[in-house]
Amino acid sequence: MGGVSFLSTVPSFTNINNRQQHLTLSSSHPSVLIRCCKTDPQVSDNTFSFHRRDVLKLAGTAVGMELIGNGFINHVDDAKAADLNQRRQRSEFQSKIKLTLSKAVKAKPELVPSLLTLALNDAMTYDKATKSGGANGSIRFSSEISRAENAGLSDGLALIEEAKKEIDSFSKGGPISYADLIQLAGQAAVKATFLASAIRKCGGNEEKGNLLYTAYGSSGQWSLFDRQFGRSDATEADPEGRIPLWGKATVQEMKDKFIAIGLGPRQLAVMSAFLGPDQAATEELLASDPQVAPWVQKYQRSRETVSQTDYEVDLITALTKLSGLGQQINYEAYTYPVERINLSKLKL
Repeated sequence: MGGVSFLSTVPSFTNINNRQQHLTLSSSHPSVLIRCCKTDPQVSDNTFSFHRRDVLKLAGTAVGMELIGNGFINHVDDAKAADLNQRRQRSEFQSKIKLTLSKAVKAKPELVPSLLTLALNDAMTYDKATKSGGANGSIRFSSEISRAENAGLSDGLALIEEAKKEIDSFSKGGPISYADLIQLAGQAAVKATFLASAIRKCGGNEEKGNLLYTAYGSSGQWSLFDRQFGRSDATEADPEGRIPLWGKATVQEMKDKFIAIGLGPRQLAVMSAFLGPDQAATEELLASDPQVAPWVQKYQRSRETVSQTDYEVDLITALTKLSGLGQQINYEAYTYPVERINLSKLKL
């Protein structure tokens, strides 16, 4: 389709010198007067006002037609299709990752505390002043996982290594980063605790617990976390001294660390399960602080309700913020080109 000239769509406005002049367009129909001015109530029905905004509308229509004629719209459609295709690819890949991790966590539920602390400690190396560290997978390096603050986390990391082998085997868009996998493993561990709580509330009946979690759970709250998919891996261990020894730290030291990365007492309280294998003991310590105690009590009450909404929503929100520290997400990660079908070569 050829281009359409804008000028060809707009009548000539020469000889318009003042607000009283008219333009007459000749056609087979009766003369129609176009007035480029304010409407005059004395003008007959054969006259209508032609405002500047009408000219702009004509201009927009003409430009749009020219873009179509020059194939620009086709390029936009191609871009939209490519974007939708990439989203579909990433979503499908992420769903398979979650299924793999869910099975791995279900097979070894004793590693849930380790996976939670792995996700926390990998992200907690973030330093706001230097914009370094964060959720970058650096905890996989032997020089970092062997540090005192990461004691007892090796088994959790081994689970992640095994899961990575399986995930990489079916990935069409390259190997998954440790940075993504560690945080997704943390998500799987959190979901496991939510489900376990629902099952307990149903007297240990797994089927009823699953139904309860499906009906009242917080699955819909994970969308922002899921979009943070495409983290890049660090190439070396993060600096030492950035993570407290959670089992020996004072509440003030914990608060200081959370505040340093942009969180606070509220997030410290809701992430108590991430700070060690004994959540009850951790919360008892946190409740000794007047700033943290109200939040600890709030989330304890919430966990006793059927839906434990306050606890789940706030925990997901805190983990989402934590898991993005120090990262620039690559939203094209794990995508791959799709071969186009040449319809001309199809035999009918």
